[in-house]
Amino acid sequence: MKPDSIEIIPFVSQYQSAFKQLNLAWLEKFFKVEPIDEEVLSHPDNIISSGGYIFMARCGDQIVGTCALINTGDAQFELSKMAVDERFQGLGIGRNLLNAAIAQYRLCPGYTLFLETNSALKTAISLYESAGFVHASRPDGPSHYERADVYMAYHGN
Repeated sequence: MKPDSIEIIPFVSQYQSAFKQLNLAWLEKFFKVEPIDEEVLSHPDNIISSGGYIFMARCGDQIVGTCALINTGDAQFELSKMAVDERFQGLGIGRNLLNAAIAQYRLCPGYTLFLETNSALKTAISLYESAGFVHASRPDGPSHYERADVYMAYHGN
């Protein structure tokens, strides 16, 4: 398969199952599915209705990746729910999804962008760093995720 056969498209309700399954696959492989994951993955339309965005990577008629910008309030977006089907990894799909999310974020002046991840996800962290995310101190208060031990903020241009 050629990487140019991958298209980044906005989320529509017919992709709800793919959004959930792609994310459950990596969560179950590396961690556990937490209550907040189940809530967000079961109701992706809530991301959109709350002023957020979801991007899907499509290859032909198959959804092979996803990424979300969740509007957390206080003029912040969380980059979240980024997943690529294992069979399609290594083709630049994650980078294309990340670039789409960052491009959308840039259209929202006054917002900040952050993400939370786990230090075991070295490849993902390298991708985030190469796109302009930097390690930062986590703001006061607990993380939404038990697995999160890395906080990063976007400082790209």
